[in-house]
Amino acid sequence: MEESEESGELSEVEEEHQVKPGEKPLSRSKTKNKCLKKRRAKKSFTCTQCGKSFTTKQRLHVHTRVHTGEKPFTCNQCGKSFTQSANLKEHMKTHTGEKLFMCKRCEKRFSSKQHLMLHMKTHTGEKPFTCDQCEKSFTVKKLLDVHMKVHTGEKLHACDQCEKTFLGSSHLKRHKRIHTGEKPYECDQCGKCFSYKQSLDVHMRVHTGEKPITCGQCGKHFSYKESLNVHMRIHTGEKPYTCDKCGKTFLCASNLKSHLIVHMKEKPHSCSECGKSFSRLQTLQIHQKTHTGVREHMCFECEKTFTTASNLKVHQRIHTGEKPYKCSHCDKRFNQSSYLKIHERIHTGEKLHM
Repeated sequence: MEESEESGELSEVEEEHQVKPGEKPLSRSKTKNKCLKKRRAKKSFTCTQCGKSFTTKQRLHVHTRVHTGEKPFTCNQCGKSFTQSANLKEHMKTHTGEKLFMCKRCEKRFSSKQHLMLHMKTHTGEKPFTCDQCEKSFTVKKLLDVHMKVHTGEKLHACDQCEKTFLGSSHLKRHKRIHTGEKPYECDQCGKCFSYKQSLDVHMRVHTGEKPITCGQCGKHFSYKESLNVHMRIHTGEKPYTCDKCGKTFLCASNLKSHLIVHMKEKPHSCSECGKSFSRLQTLQIHQKTHTGVREHMCFECEKTFTTASNLKVHQRIHTGEKPYKCSHCDKRFNQSSYLKIHERIHTGEKLHM
């Protein structure tokens, strides 16, 4: 806004000093100096708190809210308050879902032009604000200002519930929701509420089916980073969860939990056809398909059918050529973990069958 005022005032001065016949024209620098003097003279309203000057009493009045903390404009949807009506108007777009500004590179949409311009820096890689202490760069000055407190040790914002301190007021505000239980972000599909907008955005993938996280090894897509982390263990062979009964290892905690039922003597789930008992209901349901002959999982490549989705998944690797199990000794790959185990005995010299 100050730039537009300056250019407007420059134009006024240039008009006042139009070159007449026989007169020497003013240089641009002289014109600008005259403009700045005129502008400074106009700024007769000064803030008694910080000394900043303004051209009108109204602008000074709005500015003083920075010092008083006054926020007279309140959102009737979530109760958030603002110092200016324009800021409230901009904020309301988060509730209406109105996003008029679209990125031409990735087609992502934004509620304001400012947010779009900030986003564009992710494509250009532009980070014009650099820390003079560690040379870390940032896309906006506000992030640099917050970062500088890391070096100064300054933590101005303290929680009145647990006395934990934060670098920025926004961080404190987010933290306070732990104590208040406030969850202002509601899913318009299922009504589930979240404390943070980022959590809502991630949750929405349940409804949209969006899977933006990609495995660099096999190209498989995931909705959540946590799911990718678990999946990567297929490639690395890592199985951090160990059964303390038999030593069998698993990729994730849920698989170990399911396995532990095997060690329980109790088998409450019995087959009504043959009387065979199982410790897990899921295992019984799979077993019952041997009697019914139901094979509802079909391969669309060759139309072969399977009793379980996992068996179909293993089979489909024949068509895709996917081999997610890699030998740590020779880099040879296999489409099933059992084949990898058999192969690794070549390197270990293990002989199970005498």
